[in-house]
Amino acid sequence: MFNNQALLFNNQVLQTQKKSNQQSWARRASSTWLAASIMAMVTLPSVAETTSSVDTNVMQASALIEQADQYRLDSESSKVVSEVKLYQDDELDKTRLYDVYLKPNRESLVVFKAKVEQGQKMLMLGDNYWLLMPKSRRPIRITPMQKLLGEASVGDISTLTWSQDYQGEILKTEEITALDGSLKKTKKLRLTAKTSGASYQQIDLWIDDNNAFPIEADLYLRSGKMAKKAYFKQGTRSGQPRVTAMILQDQIQVNKKTVIEYQSIEPYSLPSKYYNPAFLSKNKQLGIE
Repeated sequence: MFNNQALLFNNQVLQTQKKSNQQSWARRASSTWLAASIMAMVTLPSVAETTSSVDTNVMQASALIEQADQYRLDSESSKVVSEVKLYQDDELDKTRLYDVYLKPNRESLVVFKAKVEQGQKMLMLGDNYWLLMPKSRRPIRITPMQKLLGEASVGDISTLTWSQDYQGEILKTEEITALDGSLKKTKKLRLTAKTSGASYQQIDLWIDDNNAFPIEADLYLRSGKMAKKAYFKQGTRSGQPRVTAMILQDQIQVNKKTVIEYQSIEPYSLPSKYYNPAFLSKNKQLGIE
């Protein structure tokens, strides 16, 4: 009987120790979970903080893109005389001349001035593009990637701004070699198309870190393939620093390059009737050729 009592006592002791160990483990687990939760609250940014950071980046990028646009186009309603030059092995091969009439809300009329293209016109209304030929009764639908000469496409001359077609984000600050060979501290922006009529799906743009002057850009197609590289030449217009030319480098035939020179940019408002494909089809001579 004594042995039975001793055995019963030992079992009770073991059960008490087991229960105590379980309670101790539970307390330790609870403390560990609480400590981890507190640590996560301290170290991990909240969803609101992350969203706020992204919004701030987008807002800052948007302001920089608009600032960069000012170096390309002074006034929303403008007449731009653009000369496109094709070089091969640094020797001038061909040239074309265009008068571009820009209006707000992404409207543009391009009048072809070269003798070999005489009578041709191109109209952009938002996301829609038409080519008008002198012997055709109907306007022909085209895309902004329609080639003009060399690497220059319709979209490259029909618009001189990014802010209306792209949303941007700031990627990083880095030092690059500019067109004149100097080292420039830049901000790298990534521009993503927000309209279906944008010339490129994505643009990686480097701007001067001091004043947001555009220095160079990688231009990407909707397929994700890099179409061409652009460099922006700095000059002056009306005593102010401006982009006076855009150099497009052929990514396949590296011995070729296309230069778009902005011979003049001046405020000019063309009547609204000219921005109508039906009107342009019926009126071959506009009086502005």
